[in-house]
Amino acid sequence: MNSSVVAGIVQFDVVEGALEANLTRGFQGIMRLAEAGCDLAVLPEMWSCGFDHAHLVDMAKSTPGILARLQALAARERMVVAGSLPEVVDGAVVNTLHVVDRDGEIKGGYRKLHLFTPTGEDAHFSAGQKAVVADTSIGRLGLMICYDLRFPELARGLVLDGAEILVIPAQWPATRLSHWEALLKARAIENQCFVVGANRVGRSGGLVYKGGSQIVSPLGETLAHAGSAEGEVVGAMESEEMTAFRTLVPCLEERRPMCYSRKLTET
Repeated sequence: MNSSVVAGIVQFDVVEGALEANLTRGFQGIMRLAEAGCDLAVLPEMWSCGFDHAHLVDMAKSTPGILARLQALAARERMVVAGSLPEVVDGAVVNTLHVVDRDGEIKGGYRKLHLFTPTGEDAHFSAGQKAVVADTSIGRLGLMICYDLRFPELARGLVLDGAEILVIPAQWPATRLSHWEALLKARAIENQCFVVGANRVGRSGGLVYKGGSQIVSPLGETLAHAGSAEGEVVGAMESEEMTAFRTLVPCLEERRPMCYSRKLTET
């Protein structure tokens, strides 16, 4: 990880099926983060179209063009951009978190492993099959999406594979916002890494979203919090803080997995 990384989050109302409006809002937010000097910009889950189940395949067809625009923007502004979009793989729709590096190259494509069955994600999406750490010019990013946050073994595996920053786009509802807040801090503290969680605001169907996007330090301190309104938030992450805390409390080095009751790979 670079000695200092300025991260930014674009928090906005992702309107189902409103492709052009969502793209306009997302790109405007990225540009504002670029003007603020950000090295990393993170957008919410499914930021181009939301969970427009009836038109997912059509929405996914727009993803290559969106990625091309993101690549050009990232290269022009010299920043890393991450956000999840639908795409069609082997005839099925997947929820993919793409990471575009500041030279415009795509450095990671993570397909959501854990589909949220209470809202029927499993009926509309195919689940991913592997964890992904993206090696970028600002550091190694561990990739997760929304519901993945509830699975600590995924986050721990990413960090053991070298992730220094966990990037988590989401559409996390207001009814469980306290869980979002607690779990972001928990993943940061237990893995002694930075966490960037990008949530949405607004309403979709019967669900209300109140943001709470934030950047959390390895000590569990909130470096930036977006509140409950649309907007961008910026926070600086210092690698020295992570290194110092891992030296002071070397819990990653002192793990004893051979003594634990269940292996992380157990199914």
